Amino acid sequence: MNCFRRLTAIVMSVSLAFMAVGCGSTKNTNNVKPEQEAQSSDPAPNVVYDVPTIVPSALVDQNGYRTGAEKVVTFKGSDLPELFYIYNLETDELAYTGQMRDTNYEEDGEEIKEGYFTDLVEDGTYYIYADNIGSSYSFRIKNDLYGDIFRQALRTYYTNRCGMSLSEELAGEDAHAACHTKEAHLQEDPDKTLDVSGGWHLNAEADREVELGCKIAQNLLLAYEMKPESIPDDTGIPESGNGIPDILDEVRYEIEWLMKMQDERTGGVYGAALTVRNESEDLMQAQVEVTPVTMDATIRFATLLAEFSFLYQSYDSDFATKCLKCADRAYSLYAGTENVREKTEGFYAAAQLYRATGSSDYEQVLTSYFESGKYSSLFEENEDIFLGCITYISTNQKVNVDICSKIMKLLMKKTTSIVDAARSSGFMVTSRDHAQLLDDMRTITITDHIIYNYEYTTIIENHAHYLMGRNPEAVNYITDTTERTYLNTDEGMGIMNQPLLNAMFIFMLNVIKE
Repeated sequence: MNCFRRLTAIVMSVSLAFMAVGCGSTKNTNNVKPEQEAQSSDPAPNVVYDVPTIVPSALVDQNGYRTGAEKVVTFKGSDLPELFYIYNLETDELAYTGQMRDTNYEEDGEEIKEGYFTDLVEDGTYYIYADNIGSSYSFRIKNDLYGDIFRQALRTYYTNRCGMSLSEELAGEDAHAACHTKEAHLQEDPDKTLDVSGGWHLNAEADREVELGCKIAQNLLLAYEMKPESIPDDTGIPESGNGIPDILDEVRYEIEWLMKMQDERTGGVYGAALTVRNESEDLMQAQVEVTPVTMDATIRFATLLAEFSFLYQSYDSDFATKCLKCADRAYSLYAGTENVREKTEGFYAAAQLYRATGSSDYEQVLTSYFESGKYSSLFEENEDIFLGCITYISTNQKVNVDICSKIMKLLMKKTTSIVDAARSSGFMVTSRDHAQLLDDMRTITITDHIIYNYEYTTIIENHAHYLMGRNPEAVNYITDTTERTYLNTDEGMGIMNQPLLNAMFIFMLNVIKE
């Protein structure tokens, strides 16, 4: 029976139970659409904008807010006033007067308040001012706010492509000649050489790692699968305009490299292509050495190529079939070496291969794991179990509907914990750790895809606001063109410079962009 066709009934029964304990509700302060504060007899301050020289106490998403979306500013201070004012940056004219709301939260001994200005819907560039604390950084209100940010995030993979020349027209300052095109040497047998050009550079040393590359590509494919209609074909990569969403074009480029990393004789997959050089050598033309075959790389390869094969069939069935054959060879080697029914990595691979083929061999592995009951205890913390279960309930193949129901209950339980954590934060987020935050948003995005909930979408967008400036440090961790970004701090690299986190950010952003 097709599990997805039964999900509606399962979801309704499960979600209603969870809504009874609060998952479907929101804080009272968020329920009522805020209205602009009526003008009092006291006039608004006459303000001329200056970029704050210290971390402001009025914290905003420096990239801005969508025109029709909920808009919130967070205030942090010891003597916060009652009113806040929003001015047009171009004219310094008052555009909005709002009332601060208590949150009952504190940060470093300072009170935290919120200011809602959802009903300010005129596109433009603004800043917020309040007595005693001064101005926020500037921000935009714009309908298609996230489109350019999404394109920029996706293009980071193109600008890190190995093995091809990047033109100034498309890559700008990242343009370079084709790199690492010479055959690489095997680390364990230097006399043997391989062509492993291609793929993505994943760090400052231009290394290319199979496991990490697979995880990045899987998150990009999940972004496509959750909302394929919103993926553009015009992000400015060489394949743009070919009728295939650019995110699939980009993943294919990585997969073509991954196929070169598969040992033709055994089906095993080499672990990485590492750049080896001394300090005087040009990084882009340095020698490359290939690390030995590992079972971890092999099973990650099998999982990704099975998933890509399934999603790519309608675009290029020949290449999709080739991917599936490569995935099956890798899985067969892994299953002959490891106890696949005991390994969480094997479970996830079997789920993807079962969805792509319907083969009873993979179904038996899944059934064995489900019968052991291990998936229930590992669902919340183990990524392979979580993603494998999500793959299982989304397949068109024959499934156990009782197992689907149990998985939905586990998903709703995990989602409820995430919602509660976000509600319990003065900054409306589940974690200050970016990796954990993005992982939580991946979960709630998947749930929102299965059973749409306005609060889920709002929570996802609140996390985007946090990453783009509405955080205690007032740092934009995503882009580097606003008034205070990761480049101005000791916070390290921005999200877009961390390939795995960037893929998870793309996954989250794709749901909320217009």
